[in-house]
Amino acid sequence: MHVVVTGGSSGIGLEVAKIYARRGASVSLIARNADRLETARKEIEQHSAGATKVFVVSADAAVGIEISAAIKSCEAAHGPCDILVASAGLVEPGWFHEQTTEAFEAQWRTNFTGVVNTVRDVYATMRARGEGRIMIVSSAAAFIGIPAYAAYCGSKSALVGFADALRLEAMSKGVRVGGAGGVTVGICFPPDTDTPQLARELQSRPREAEILMGRIKPRRPEEIAARLVAGIDRRSAHVYFTGSIAALALFGPLVRPFIEIWYRLKLSR
Repeated sequence: MHVVVTGGSSGIGLEVAKIYARRGASVSLIARNADRLETARKEIEQHSAGATKVFVVSADAAVGIEISAAIKSCEAAHGPCDILVASAGLVEPGWFHEQTTEAFEAQWRTNFTGVVNTVRDVYATMRARGEGRIMIVSSAAAFIGIPAYAAYCGSKSALVGFADALRLEAMSKGVRVGGAGGVTVGICFPPDTDTPQLARELQSRPREAEILMGRIKPRRPEEIAARLVAGIDRRSAHVYFTGSIAALALFGPLVRPFIEIWYRLKLSR
């Protein structure tokens, strides 16, 4: 089994790679920073007691040519991709009227375009083989607007429509979805997770966002990764991680007006 993880040099992606390495899968990591990738490779190989050789390649998933070349390198090293975990993401809080166009678009390029590019490079061959699993990492922020997170919420919400449409597209072409075999497209929605990116994000998270999001203790990346992989094992279409996230996903349109009223009252105090 060949597992490809984007954003695999740290955080959730790194922990996912460790799980598959322990299972004896061939693992490929793609991320932008070559030094962090090499550190991650050594960590995974030590974690698996040398049972797994990890292939790493530096690429920006938002750049189509780069990610296509990276996927080809991964498949040349370990064979066709059986499982793709699209975990690369970027968050940079900032008020919409103050944030530069470059900062706003960078989040869209990484969080949405980067995922689409990566999925495109494995999906056609998975369809041809009639087998494969894709898990897209979105965010709980996909279900609720957060002040100073317009770029992040928008890009993560867009992934929901993309994943759900692609799943139905696969069904319409006669590719089995669910059960044994077939191609599955899943999407998951992690809460705040204790990663290097969260540490950077918190430095610029404004008070207004904290009012809405609260001060919930971040989840451990190992915990999120384990549940994500369990969702892939089950070929789940959606993985929510917590009851509150599931409730937002299912009942968001009903509860958002009440959340906005509550938020307005909090701001006025």
